[in-house]
Amino acid sequence: MNNFNWSSIYKSINSSFKTADTRPVIGITGNYDKETCTLAEGYYQSVLKSGGIPFIIPPFYETDRLGELLDRIDGILFSGGGDPNPLLFGEQPVKELHSITPERDVQELLLVKLAYDRQIPMLGICKGIQMINAALGGTLYQDIHTQMEGQRIKHSQDQDRRYPSHTVSLEKESILHRLFGEDEIAVNSFHHQACKTPAPCLKVTAVSTDGVIEAVESNEYKSILGVQWHPEPYILRNCTDMMPIFEWLTGEASEFKSAKQLHSKILTLDSHCDTPMFFNKNINFASRDPQILVDLHKMTEGHLDSTIMVAYLQQQERDEASLENATAKANQILTQIEEMVAKNCTAVDIAYTPDDLWRLKAQGKKAIMLGIENGYAIGKDISNIEAFRKRGVVYMTLCHNGDNDICDSARHRVNTCHPLDSSVDPNGLTGEHGGVSAFGEQVIKEMNRVGMMVDLSHASEESFYDALQISDTPIVCSHSSSKLLCDHPRNLTDDQMKALANAGGVAQVTLYHGFLTKDSPDFIQGPQTPNEATILTAIEHLNHMVNVMGIEHVGIGTDFDGDGGIRGCSSASELINFTRRLMKERYSEEQIQMIWGGNFLRVMREVQEKAHHTLL
Repeated sequence: MNNFNWSSIYKSINSSFKTADTRPVIGITGNYDKETCTLAEGYYQSVLKSGGIPFIIPPFYETDRLGELLDRIDGILFSGGGDPNPLLFGEQPVKELHSITPERDVQELLLVKLAYDRQIPMLGICKGIQMINAALGGTLYQDIHTQMEGQRIKHSQDQDRRYPSHTVSLEKESILHRLFGEDEIAVNSFHHQACKTPAPCLKVTAVSTDGVIEAVESNEYKSILGVQWHPEPYILRNCTDMMPIFEWLTGEASEFKSAKQLHSKILTLDSHCDTPMFFNKNINFASRDPQILVDLHKMTEGHLDSTIMVAYLQQQERDEASLENATAKANQILTQIEEMVAKNCTAVDIAYTPDDLWRLKAQGKKAIMLGIENGYAIGKDISNIEAFRKRGVVYMTLCHNGDNDICDSARHRVNTCHPLDSSVDPNGLTGEHGGVSAFGEQVIKEMNRVGMMVDLSHASEESFYDALQISDTPIVCSHSSSKLLCDHPRNLTDDQMKALANAGGVAQVTLYHGFLTKDSPDFIQGPQTPNEATILTAIEHLNHMVNVMGIEHVGIGTDFDGDGGIRGCSSASELINFTRRLMKERYSEEQIQMIWGGNFLRVMREVQEKAHHTLL
């Protein structure tokens, strides 16, 4: 120590000062023993050598601070330690249970759930894999030697952790298989507990020869990895064999950090969500409500600035009384949206223009815009268009599932009860009007006049082309995908997309499974099923739409709470995952801003500025 020149090092650091802004901060959970927070050297040395900045998270009971802590880190490493407390999982302890650390277990279970909600990259080691699995709904063995069937190889608490002791087989196409490029690797062993069944959102990716689960990862395309062995001591003997695991964590954390920084600069808009459909279920928009996919918590977790909530109307009868009821229903829903926002006015507000969205973002508030899904809402009274525009409605879809008085739907007679007419195909294969009706032409012209965007999602192909010809301003498809990739009548052909782009319009890829993959089942937790739509499917649709239309004419309309939601992007909380995928696809910051609302707001601004007079 006498030769250690600290003054020289200090001078060297100050002569070339660099910020640590580019390096991700990795939180590492500390162990707890005899009123002391401890952490084995291998954990933070491995994080340092992989390019991260280690930040030790001590055990503490002030759980309200956990969210604030997680907002300050970019990844989290759940370290090894004592046995998880079985009482937390509704089990009585077996006699083989070793020491537990109650000061730590509750905190770590909460940290896992909160990090999962926030999409924070996670790595679990030994106890860490068990805590991730248990927190997300999996089960554990308290003691593999007495509770597992069959003969065990040596999984010992007395092993020298610095050296491998057995081998594990790796699932092909798993994270570990990609990292190591091998079907089998040698690992160390230092445990007597293990995962019993994986959580629904996890899949097993490595097992030892005796069937013990040695690794799990996300089955939802999220940055979650857990290993049962201890990769961190290897670095203490200058062995880099296990460094790919830590480099994975810091790499994922770096991408997450970059995505967060990008979201802080750009404005993100989801052009279509149906959350008002749940107003009759006593939802709480201010809480993380499990009944809905869009609320203040999920918007914050997913770094979503704004969304357009629609007043959705199912196509019903078209007699005078029914049409009046439709208009009243639309106004009622719009009022409910306004009341919901008023109750949470410190955190969210109604936006009426693109400038409003930027102003609210600068104030740290979320923004809600108003839309109407199904022109059935106006009945046969043109004056309702101006009335709805004065309420702040920014767009109206001309129809939904079923022809109405304005135009033909892509689904024609489905779910509609308009009066029977012998000229209409009873099987619903042809439209009532052959496109936009004479009344519909008046509707489109009035929407142009008052500055309301014309939305052609749900419209038939004939209605689509008619509306393009009629409208004096660009048109939008607030939630539509590619028909070439998924042959659904609701989707757009390449020719439609080209025509839309030529007219200056935009099409917003939707996250509804049925519009992304033919015969796609609903997303459920657990193993992925054949033909299931995922975030990768949505990216494929978006890439195709960009190739056909150009980057200036695409965006995102999730259809959340209207059956939208897919594996990897199942709620507003996961929308930052979509940004990370866009970054992987090498879209630039400018292009991502275009996709995340820039293109849609360009059309909105043009439509509003071309209105004959200001209505708001």
